[in-house]
Amino acid sequence: MHLPRRLTEAGVNPLDQVQFETRSSVITNPDGSVVFEMNDVEVPKDWSQLATDIVVSKYFRKAGVPGTDCEKSVRQVVTRVARTIREGGESLGGYFDSLEDADTFEAELSALLIHQHGAFNSPVWFNCGLYHRYGIEGSPGNYFWDPETDSIQPTTNAYEHPQCSACFIQGIQDDLMSIFDLVRSEARVFKYGSGTGTNFSCLRGVNEILSGGGTSSGLMSFLEVFDRAAGATKSGGTTRRAAKMVVLDMDHPEIIDFIEWKSKEEKKARALIAAGYPADFNGEAYHTVSGQNSNNSVRVTDEFMRAVLSDGTWETRNRTDGAVTKTYKAKDLMRRIAKAAWACADPGLQYDTTINDWHTCRDVDRIYASNPCSEFVFLDDTACNLASINLMKYLGEDGVFDVDGFRHACSIFLLAQEILVDFSSYPTEKIARNSHDYRPLGLGYANLGALLMVRGVPYDSEEARSTAAAITAIMHGRAYWTSAQVARKKGPFAGFEASHDSMMRVMGKHRDAAYAISPGSCPADLLAAAHEEWDECLRAGERHGYRNAQTTVLAPTGTIGLLMDCDTTGVEPDFALVKFKKLAGGGYFKIVNESVPRALRGLGYSQEQIQAIVIHTRGTQSLAGVPHINRDALSDRGLARDEIDRIEAALPAALDLAGAFNAKNLEETTVRRLGFGPEATPSGDHILAALGFTSTQVEEANEIACGTMTLEGAPHLTEEHLPVFDTANRCGRKGRRFIAPMGHVRMMAAVQPFLSGAISKTVNLPHEATVEEVENIYIEGWKMGLKAIALYRDGCKQSQPLNSVADKNHVTEKGEKDQVGKTEEVPLAASAREVVPVPPTAAPERPVLPGTSPEAVEDTARRYRLATKRRGFTQEARVGGQKIYLRTGEYDDQKLGEIFVDMAKEGAAYRSLMNCFAIAVSLGLQYGVPLDEYVDVFTFTRFEPHGAVTGHPNIKFSTSVMDYLFRVLGYEYLGRTDFLQVKPEEIQPGSDAIADTLLVPGDPAGTARPGGTGQDIPASAHVTEGSPGATAGVAGQAAVPQTPVIEVAASAAPPAGEKSGNGTSRGGMSTSRAGELEAIAGTVLAIEDRPPVSRVMASLGLGSMAVTPARASVASTGNAMSDQMTQLMGDAPFCDVCGHITVRNGTCYRCLNCGNSIGCS
Repeated sequence: MHLPRRLTEAGVNPLDQVQFETRSSVITNPDGSVVFEMNDVEVPKDWSQLATDIVVSKYFRKAGVPGTDCEKSVRQVVTRVARTIREGGESLGGYFDSLEDADTFEAELSALLIHQHGAFNSPVWFNCGLYHRYGIEGSPGNYFWDPETDSIQPTTNAYEHPQCSACFIQGIQDDLMSIFDLVRSEARVFKYGSGTGTNFSCLRGVNEILSGGGTSSGLMSFLEVFDRAAGATKSGGTTRRAAKMVVLDMDHPEIIDFIEWKSKEEKKARALIAAGYPADFNGEAYHTVSGQNSNNSVRVTDEFMRAVLSDGTWETRNRTDGAVTKTYKAKDLMRRIAKAAWACADPGLQYDTTINDWHTCRDVDRIYASNPCSEFVFLDDTACNLASINLMKYLGEDGVFDVDGFRHACSIFLLAQEILVDFSSYPTEKIARNSHDYRPLGLGYANLGALLMVRGVPYDSEEARSTAAAITAIMHGRAYWTSAQVARKKGPFAGFEASHDSMMRVMGKHRDAAYAISPGSCPADLLAAAHEEWDECLRAGERHGYRNAQTTVLAPTGTIGLLMDCDTTGVEPDFALVKFKKLAGGGYFKIVNESVPRALRGLGYSQEQIQAIVIHTRGTQSLAGVPHINRDALSDRGLARDEIDRIEAALPAALDLAGAFNAKNLEETTVRRLGFGPEATPSGDHILAALGFTSTQVEEANEIACGTMTLEGAPHLTEEHLPVFDTANRCGRKGRRFIAPMGHVRMMAAVQPFLSGAISKTVNLPHEATVEEVENIYIEGWKMGLKAIALYRDGCKQSQPLNSVADKNHVTEKGEKDQVGKTEEVPLAASAREVVPVPPTAAPERPVLPGTSPEAVEDTARRYRLATKRRGFTQEARVGGQKIYLRTGEYDDQKLGEIFVDMAKEGAAYRSLMNCFAIAVSLGLQYGVPLDEYVDVFTFTRFEPHGAVTGHPNIKFSTSVMDYLFRVLGYEYLGRTDFLQVKPEEIQPGSDAIADTLLVPGDPAGTARPGGTGQDIPASAHVTEGSPGATAGVAGQAAVPQTPVIEVAASAAPPAGEKSGNGTSRGGMSTSRAGELEAIAGTVLAIEDRPPVSRVMASLGLGSMAVTPARASVASTGNAMSDQMTQLMGDAPFCDVCGHITVRNGTCYRCLNCGNSIGCS
């Protein structure tokens, strides 16, 4: 091929024109401990620190480099990749018309890579060039195509023919040896960090006859073997967990078991957790159950979907003789799929008829499966190497898309990928043969969401969909045009003649789709380019054929998207408007997405207006002009100038004021003066409360200093422009808008006709989404022509260590949770659904000023005392290995009136703090503070000790002692189950967990309390009686010494007909020894001399602040980015490299701290 230059000059190395600088790369855990560090590395000056950390930690070769032993510069990495691919093209022959064209190719590819215009999938960066540049050799075992013999040969050196593909599809036969051959070949794929998918439908069902006599153990028995093998490979030291896809046709005899496989296994795991096994994902509970190491998808045909809509029947059939096994109602099967997906996100759907209707090699064989992320769908035993282009690099400041530059990038990357097909090696001989014969490629893009925002186009709009369709059509057409140009020199792929009719038919369908893009909503230049591209592509293919059976997919671009400094990945919208940019020396600072100011300029806002909108969103990041909490106010409260300076300097890196007001920014004497003991580590929330600031004051100050994190309510911004800035999640505590689920589905449908493969994207639903909504989305995805779809309902993985808190903070005006995307027939919701929060129902806040007497408070708040003899319960448990006793005291109407907290091992200061905390809460309850306020404030707070909980049947993980205590109280007295890891109905009869359930008073049969298990309670249940003031002893240890009793406990019940005012009655609850509040030994004041409850709480740093659960949880993480991710992605797993909260990305998760991609889950 003759290649024109666009980014480079002849005779000039493009890397010499880049301004490099020396940096350090440091990746840390949330606690600050170092995971990875490398100093004096050379990177382009305009690369972000995150891109630096990714390339250095993941793609720099760390051993065997001549001279330095490791790569020290991005220049080395780019040269290693680009020059090796160029030399591969020269050695294979036919790719370059001349030496000058080869030079051009290397230079242009180097320029595209160094300027972040595009990137290859990770295996290319890992492996390509290690042998050719540095002489590093790898172990044998793979297979490659030998051009001299035109045959597949085994490799003797893995890096001479490096594995460069990330995606694999493998076949299987209904034969025992084939089954275990696949186990071996899957392990080889996992070993090198790639993923694989297989359709297992050919395996006979349970009890089908075997050829040698007897009956089959069935498909599911073998799926468990594969699951175990994948899990073992994951734990064997690879760079990421095993990524695996399991596909099953809808007519398989074991389809019901497959559909419900994961959801049933989740229930088993929860039962084991309820019995006391550790709740973490690497613990014994999850290790014991199966199905945790794959994505599962069901293959459905048009025939099945039509049966669902017409209320028809569906038959499953034997694999051996085709006999009907069972007949079902199609609707019932679809409902089972929806229920399972609602419960645990699996299975997804693959639309078999649609996939094969767009199959370019249908005359060779059908498409049966996909890779783990579902973007690569092709013949069995094939591989695909991926590359993605950064769309934002082709958007000018004037908002015009550089079509010619984009075409050029598509051609260069497609040519590089085509060279890699025969330059690479593969894990099996079959994959090597089919990859050579059919040559499927996976060119795609990233940053579509950012591009649409900068152009001022709402993601869920006709213009956005038409724009995305046109850009995808241009990429797809240019890829096939380039493929045809290669075919002109080297010939079409080996299977082209056998596939000619189906290939050209599909090419015609792509062209027809390009001409079907709506001219009314698509930019004229993009539409004209799409038409032109497909006219030329079709003519070139008719003349020369095509070198590649497939050319394009839309991959998740998790790690490489961050390498290119993309704001958004693949076809996704943005997930937040405010993010945290990584600093070279460590740490973060808060920024508004760069897309936002550019979009505002394009929409016609002045610089002054843009600055005001940015400040509204991000905050002033200063104490100047902040109401209530400013330099003068802090100085009046005794803070020194240098302390105030440190607080103000911390604001740019803080999610909110609490993040700046941490103990590290104050002198120790100040912390002690505020009432915290020498061993205390108070959070910012507690410090602000101890300084006397109310929650209203903190909230008002937060909005000025730290911003609202949303553009909603911003000055100057018009209502009609709000949809431009809609994201996948609600932004900030006051944000109400987000893209409805069907908005994601419609975008997928817009670009699907312009892809050889499919789209890796998960449709995210809010926690309150219904099974019916899941079912409707699956049906609409089929109607709209998608090839595959997967769903994730926020928080559906109930056993995950963190739970989403968004649903607590967002309710409709009627107090009901928002039903996103819900309509009468299908969820064709508005572009962004709004969720209107309800004002708190509690009484107006009365800040208590220093010097206010208890009598003054008594005038405005009445206290209801408990009876001298009262009932309650005792709950014993362990939090992070620390034993803790919670005891309660109740009014006669069984409402909560007091609590006691005893811990088996704590110092005097910690015991005093816990006792004071119990006193403060008890006083608040008796003065009418609603229990649900306490529950909302203290659940999800995070500090030591925390972790696995044993001893409670429903709570298996807590983020702190306070979090555990108020989960228990919220469950026992309010009937709340939203924060339970094990729901009451999930505890199985006979479980050991039942032994932890308390007896109902006066019920010798042990009938369970409301909200409990509903099972009989054994006689060994924990019920105690004791003398007033006694503290429960701990087995194997001396009893905790008794402490003096104060008068707080000696009070009368509320008068008849009056409520205690702190929540719902605990009707029919259990009893135990009644206790009295314990005072701090030797330092107790009589209750008449004690300050009112709000001052008690403030003096303890526990404050009267009505912080939200999200805020409570983020206050103590110490890392602003993790704080934000906790709010946005509360149920996402921790990164297995650096421990930070990850972000959903397609069907995977990625870490914004270190760039790690966490397989497919």
